[in-house]
Amino acid sequence: MRTIYQAALQDLDQLSVLFEQYRLFYKKSPDLAKAADFIKSRLENKDSVIFVASEAGRLMGFVQLYPAFSSTVMQKMWILNDLFVAPEFRSLKIGCELMCAAKQHAIVTQSHSLKLCTAMDNHQAQTLYQKLGYKKITTFEHYTLLID
Repeated sequence: MRTIYQAALQDLDQLSVLFEQYRLFYKKSPDLAKAADFIKSRLENKDSVIFVASEAGRLMGFVQLYPAFSSTVMQKMWILNDLFVAPEFRSLKIGCELMCAAKQHAIVTQSHSLKLCTAMDNHQAQTLYQKLGYKKITTFEHYTLLID
């Protein structure tokens, strides 16, 4: 039976492997040790919320949320930064289940919204987001300043 739950330190080994697969999907250089350190810090510092899908003790995917605030509506919101399902499980609707857990978390924490971005060519994810009611924002230009 598949379950969705909030990740904890006991999930670190499997979650780190999934996180590394996620990074590789986005063409980042492999570094499993650094990925594990990053996820461990998030879990220990409680500065993100990670939900995982698990079946028979095996993690199948995850979604990671970071807290933020909307100044204009003066409420908490969540940045849905990472969603990943291992390739062998992608036909099982796990992404949808993880997204629903993220939405439920936003509701429980009385948040204004969930925001996300994805690669322009990640059509599979875009289809899921639209199916779940996410709207593409076209009224703002987004900018990034990279700090090396």
